[in-house]
Amino acid sequence: MDEHLADILRQIRPLEPLELQLLEAQGCVLVEDVTVPIALPPFDNSSMDGYAVRVADVADAGGEFPARLTVVGDVAAGSGEPPAVGPGEAVRIMTGAPLPPGAQAVVPVEWTDGGGGAGPATTMRAHSKAPQGAGGTVEVYRPVAAGEHIRLRGGDVAAGELALAAGTVLGPTQISLLAAIGRATVRVRPRPRVVVVSTGSELVAPGEELGPGRIHDSNSFALTAAAKQAGAIAYRVGAVADDAETLRATLEDQLIRADAVVTSGGVSVGAYDVVKEALSDLDGEGGGVDFRRLAMQPGKPQGFGRVGADRTPLLALPGNPVGAYVSFELFVRPVIRRLMGLTPESRPCVQARLETPAPLRSPAGRRQFLRGRYDAASGTVRPVGGAGSHLVAALALADCLLVVPEDVTEVEDGTAVEVIALD
Repeated sequence: MDEHLADILRQIRPLEPLELQLLEAQGCVLVEDVTVPIALPPFDNSSMDGYAVRVADVADAGGEFPARLTVVGDVAAGSGEPPAVGPGEAVRIMTGAPLPPGAQAVVPVEWTDGGGGAGPATTMRAHSKAPQGAGGTVEVYRPVAAGEHIRLRGGDVAAGELALAAGTVLGPTQISLLAAIGRATVRVRPRPRVVVVSTGSELVAPGEELGPGRIHDSNSFALTAAAKQAGAIAYRVGAVADDAETLRATLEDQLIRADAVVTSGGVSVGAYDVVKEALSDLDGEGGGVDFRRLAMQPGKPQGFGRVGADRTPLLALPGNPVGAYVSFELFVRPVIRRLMGLTPESRPCVQARLETPAPLRSPAGRRQFLRGRYDAASGTVRPVGGAGSHLVAALALADCLLVVPEDVTEVEDGTAVEVIALD
């Protein structure tokens, strides 16, 4: 299994970088450090609705003996040059508005009469109805310290500092920071486009009636969802019947929009395993696909190669639902990460103590991946369902894979085991 993954990753290179608009770059990986061109915030501003004052003018303010100040103007967010604050004066200020010259702190409106002369203003409405412009007065009932309720220039991040490092995956908060520092575009590796194809004449789309011997196609939905979760732009193709020419034609049509192709089914040794039939003989500039039997369970039959003129990576996974999903986690997820320019590790691994009423048995010479539920509080893991690679319901209840090494054939209750987190 390790040799197969290493062979795959040797042939995968990260996608070429692009300059993208911010919202188009969500989920992509930065390829360069981003530094801050201007301080954030770019000027001292108020964190409250209230009055900009000098500290000395309100130092002795109290409920019985408020400080009475002359209001010399208003300043709102986005307004022009604010009026200066002199001794005995105040400027009514809104949240986000620039601090007026001479002001040393902001008194919240709740600590004043709102400029209306009717006691403390307990609501924002009282503040909004206070007299406008210069000439009025405001009573302040509590003192403030220097710098109180002020957001200082550069208090978030200073000019020249590193905002985001190369290798950062851009989510909503990172895009918010880029916008706040004025970046309209950013250089990233794009999200890889992954095309998912299920094969099998027995497959019927969900929502359609099942005939004799037919089953609903779950693999293409599971693998497409997994690819999206891993960071890719995923395209699901309807199930392809067991016909080699049809599969070849489908793949040729899909390669134009694929950075990687994932198939499920048709990779074993059966008479109708069309993926092997369709792809084993490809050669020349289009490359070909090698099919292997790995020392693992589930997921023993696997295929990998490069197809088409652009040598697009193709990963052929087994058709059993659990085997397909486990194979995705172990092989396809690292490929997607490598294409994105990230380190290609799969899910995080932890050690846990096994809780099981009966010993777990595993075939000699194969690394087995059982489904489990992990309890972080107790550091324990318990199996969910059996080892069968068709048990979709058990897989849906699992939040981890319980790993049994190749040289272990029995694991007893209380044994320390390796767990791969899925949630």
